[in-house]
Amino acid sequence: MSTPPAGEAAEDLPDQLPDVAPRLRELRRGRRLTLETAAARAGLSPAHLSRLETGRRQPSLPMLLSLARIYGTTVSELLGEMPPERDPIVRAGRMEPVEADGWTYHQAGGSGRAMQPLRLQVPYGAQGELVRVHPGEEWLYVLEGRLRLTLGDAVHVLDPGDSAHFDSLTPHRIAAAGAEGTELLFVHTLLQSPAAELCLGGGAHRR
Repeated sequence: MSTPPAGEAAEDLPDQLPDVAPRLRELRRGRRLTLETAAARAGLSPAHLSRLETGRRQPSLPMLLSLARIYGTTVSELLGEMPPERDPIVRAGRMEPVEADGWTYHQAGGSGRAMQPLRLQVPYGAQGELVRVHPGEEWLYVLEGRLRLTLGDAVHVLDPGDSAHFDSLTPHRIAAAGAEGTELLFVHTLLQSPAAELCLGGGAHRR
């Protein structure tokens, strides 16, 4: 048996999320998308998406967000979490933060909604080259630190108290503008449509 390359050894992980892999495959087929088409929309290679669907690779939170948008569902439903009812109140200590690619995500809203609010902590230099393009709208409000927001060819530096509201089809990049990092409130729409896409450029495959 040949030894796999070092870069792929970490991909063959035990299945820690047993419901995710078959659910990903089921949703893709239900939307009548080929492996190649779905992978292209998510900014992944077909081999990478195949590993996610077979449980050989564990998806990060940004990947789950991408795939949820493409398949017209939510991350909670993707994970098989079906709460009996929607609680309008989100208590501060109820949601555990999730770290992915340097960013820390704090859920600030309930599942199954058309909008997904988050509180984000963005260290300096994290995901600095990741460009996002997808249907919908985004709104953000800077709580601490300075934020560098790139919208198309324009670069904006936002201070605490500043906010931005933009069309997500505009190529955009979020980064901390200072060494202290930045913290922000962030709301984006989850389009409940099989046609919803998320295309990532720049450092997409570094996730």
